[in-house]
Amino acid sequence: MAEIDPTAVAHEVDERSTAEPEGGRNVGQALLRKEDARLVTGQTRWTDNIQLPGMLHFAVLRAPMAHARITNVDVAPALEQPGVLAAFSGADLAGEYSSLPCAWPVTEDMVQPDHHPLATDKVRYAGDGVAVVVARDRYQAADALEHIVVDYDPLPAVVDMEQALRDEVLVHDDAGTNRCFEFDMPCGDIDQALSDADVVVKRRFIQQRLIPTAIEPRAVVCEPIAAAGEYTVYSATQIPHILRLMLALGTQTDESKLRVVAPDVGGGFGSKLNVYAEEALAVVLARRLGRPVKWTETRSEGYQATIHGRDQIQDITIGARSDGTLTGLNVELKANMGAYLQLVTPGVPVLGAFMFNAIYKMDAYRFNCTGVFTTKTPTDAYRGAGRPEATYAIERIMDELAAELDMDPLELRRKNWIAHEEFPYDTVSGLTYDSGNYEAATDKALALFGYDDLRAEQAERRERGDRVQLGIGISTYTEMCGLAPSRVLGTLSYGAGGWEAASIRVLPTGKVEVVTGTAPHGQGHVTSWSQIAADALGVDYDDVMVLHSDTRVAPKGMDTYGSRSLVVGGIAVHKTAEKVIEKAKPFAAHLLEASVDDIDFTDGAFQVRGSPEARKTLQEVALAVFAAHDYPEGLEPDLAAETTFDPENFSFPHGTHLCATEVDTETGRVSIRSYVAVDDVGKVVNPQIVDGQVHGGLAQGIAQALYEEAIYDADGNLTTGTLVDYYVPGAPDLPAYVTDRTETPATTNPLGVKGVGEAGTIASTPAVINAVLDALRHLGVDDMPLPASPQNVWKAIQAAQGGSAR
Repeated sequence: MAEIDPTAVAHEVDERSTAEPEGGRNVGQALLRKEDARLVTGQTRWTDNIQLPGMLHFAVLRAPMAHARITNVDVAPALEQPGVLAAFSGADLAGEYSSLPCAWPVTEDMVQPDHHPLATDKVRYAGDGVAVVVARDRYQAADALEHIVVDYDPLPAVVDMEQALRDEVLVHDDAGTNRCFEFDMPCGDIDQALSDADVVVKRRFIQQRLIPTAIEPRAVVCEPIAAAGEYTVYSATQIPHILRLMLALGTQTDESKLRVVAPDVGGGFGSKLNVYAEEALAVVLARRLGRPVKWTETRSEGYQATIHGRDQIQDITIGARSDGTLTGLNVELKANMGAYLQLVTPGVPVLGAFMFNAIYKMDAYRFNCTGVFTTKTPTDAYRGAGRPEATYAIERIMDELAAELDMDPLELRRKNWIAHEEFPYDTVSGLTYDSGNYEAATDKALALFGYDDLRAEQAERRERGDRVQLGIGISTYTEMCGLAPSRVLGTLSYGAGGWEAASIRVLPTGKVEVVTGTAPHGQGHVTSWSQIAADALGVDYDDVMVLHSDTRVAPKGMDTYGSRSLVVGGIAVHKTAEKVIEKAKPFAAHLLEASVDDIDFTDGAFQVRGSPEARKTLQEVALAVFAAHDYPEGLEPDLAAETTFDPENFSFPHGTHLCATEVDTETGRVSIRSYVAVDDVGKVVNPQIVDGQVHGGLAQGIAQALYEEAIYDADGNLTTGTLVDYYVPGAPDLPAYVTDRTETPATTNPLGVKGVGEAGTIASTPAVINAVLDALRHLGVDDMPLPASPQNVWKAIQAAQGGSAR
């Protein structure tokens, strides 16, 4: 292994934080977030804070069992309760909303069952909505639910995917099968590639089910203007534009008369990337009653009725020659859809299909995925959406292959990854990676981590037979970000495009309004878009106002998910600012009595080339355009522009994460001693925001590795349905991270940026589990279920040593 001088790297890190950033006065600087002042002073507007005259509240009665036929629903007793104005069963509202949408039919023969806001024939998971009560306040509505009488004919539950595929218990009778789809993607001759291998390693990895836990529960308010047939929906959503379209279609409401607003939204992580039954019910009930209605979930209700994440069985086979050179990778996946398909449920595992090969070169690859219906809460996108699952599988199997070959796992990775001089690189799965430097990120991570010293300490502990063993885990990852371009999404049968819209107006005072189609919920778009626009227009950062998340203010947009906002929405802002400057040049030339061809724009001012004293600031031009007293013939007096940007490719951030764990071999307790993350996200707009995104992602990835798991019993009951039972780690459970960056600009956009929102989550889970296994492999432990809780670790040790694992 090459020698690295840690002091040189440390010096480089220090310079990064103090040197003048390249590219502009604002881009590259860790400016304080504009969003935070309102947050820390309590001047926010969450959906549940909204109070409207005459507003009513509704509550949903949910099925107490996972699978049963509904033989009767009697809401009459609820109508007699105090404050209750209305109550409806699913049958009462049938026909007022079509099936909830799934926008990603991944195969032509995919089974897509009807999914109504309230069940009518049978319930298919514990938490399925059955009836709704509308009352004067939320407490009266909740109390009245207890008086609704529902007669059920219980049916067997099916929670195990392999059992479900035997079709002995059908979740959807009309479908005749629990198989939702089978997606097959062969890339080369995988049989020949594995046949050519000297070593073939097979493993089964189980991605446990996870529950997104955004700090703000879901909520929705619908305000009708009955006389005009207009509705304003306020929702804690990531997708106001998509929600507007889908609600218009589902309720047969004129789209132009439906406005959707996402007020302040307290996190989402994919759980608010959906069209939910309660949003549909809000419109239906407001239309029926002619009054505003509100619904806010409780945390335990959300754990049943908001989507879950992950839940996959991964059968992975990898082949290599005796020197470690990879020949092929075969992936057999079973993905749990749950009881219904939500907005992108079947597309989540398919999105991961392109990432199992990761940063490695190989001759052939095959991905096969079977989607399975079970009597569980539906799954959908959860931070990373298919890419954490893929990264976990390949990074885990690389460690298993290294153990089989008796190679250092890092050296195995070095031998097989794409070298920096090979970019752009066409991968075996069909993507073109535009840029990357895995060597640089890894070298920096090693220096910060002290890899060789930790290996030496590990050897000493093993020699002494210490009770607490040291393990080192590696994850060298890449991911595809910026869910676009639209043509590629079309080939994958995705129901929408991947473009993003932005518009900019320069006001008469010289202030700037940026309107974006992205919908932030904690990412810092207002800050970052202000930095981008301020540099491009040469105005002060504080003179930029960013407007978003209201379909009347920002009528065009594809919203926020999949680490797409900067690489699609941010680029749209940048391109729009360039259009504004080009649009202003003729006005400036006219004012300066010069040819447009002789006008340059520098530092916020238009200058005549060769005569720097002849200049007009953007603010001066804006005021002159507003006054419109003297402007060129054939032009309109307006300084505004808009862009709909559709990228030519995904972006591909990457990095190296290293984790050192200490594992108590007697109790199974795992503690993270050190964690180093070196990510390459291209050019950085705001380092503080990038660090925050990485830190948050690491917390969720480590949570999957060590803490979180949604557990169902055999009857389909969620036994981890509260925060008492479902362990979401807090700050005391997490280590102090060492984070840093290398910079390899993207070549497919003018700012050279890449996504970052999901990087920490994608990389960290395999790094932690590899470290746990590395600590215990000499004891015979070669598998570790997720999460690596003390109980699971202790059981694995006992099983490896021939003891009782009970």
